[in-house]
Amino acid sequence: MPGADVTETGPRTAPSRVRADIAHNARVWNHWLGGGDNYPVDRAVGDRVTGMYPSIGEVARADRAFLGRVVRHLAGDAGIGQFLDIGTGLPTADNTHEVAQHTAPDARVVYVDNDPIVLAHARSLLTSSPEGATEYVDADARDPERILRAAGRTLDLRRPVAVMMLGILNFVLDTDEARSIVTRLMDALPPGSHLVLTHPTLEMGGEGNEAAMRFWNENATPPITARSRSDFASFLDGLEILEPGIVSCSRWRSGPTPRTPEVAQFGAVGRKP
Repeated sequence: MPGADVTETGPRTAPSRVRADIAHNARVWNHWLGGGDNYPVDRAVGDRVTGMYPSIGEVARADRAFLGRVVRHLAGDAGIGQFLDIGTGLPTADNTHEVAQHTAPDARVVYVDNDPIVLAHARSLLTSSPEGATEYVDADARDPERILRAAGRTLDLRRPVAVMMLGILNFVLDTDEARSIVTRLMDALPPGSHLVLTHPTLEMGGEGNEAAMRFWNENATPPITARSRSDFASFLDGLEILEPGIVSCSRWRSGPTPRTPEVAQFGAVGRKP
């Protein structure tokens, strides 16, 4: 893939750590969601993936809609006032803090990402309600202890926290390592805390995604893996899984409308007893 001149349409800032010559997940995801914070290489790879797996845009939109439904439920019905969003991605409409603080103005949200483009935009675009708080942590999902230490400056970790990990564990290729990350996070939090997960799968109509994932891993960063229902379920071991259980994220409490089409992305919410 050719490199991109940063003067072309793309992120408004280009921190020194940014590679504009290779597609990056946060920027390609932004492209699939219709955003403009991406480079030509991101659009080229994203469009190639779409050609191989046409429903990828539906997956991206379903994942974003799932976030909104879950956060509204947790901030409202479940009374959760603290959110730890790991793997933030580029800001778009209806970000976690916007949804949470619309329901509970005093909600406190910490975003975590280690992509410099994401952090540059997060600092300038994500603002808090006067009653609540929003903070950002530059950290890798593979370092839960660092994340918790930094988050503890904004969140009261003695009170329940909703840990949001949407489309992030698929970048941790070793399943045991991914499970360890989740365990270390949830072990540090009190009962009543929640874990919110989405993850791509080759089940539920995702078989056509296998070639697209292979192309991605050869042409973009970071590499990605799909997982089975049983592997996904293992991330929720020891938690009470909220209804309707492990489903396509498009069908998690999607309302009384006609049956929503499935996308090949698991979604689930677990509560620590």
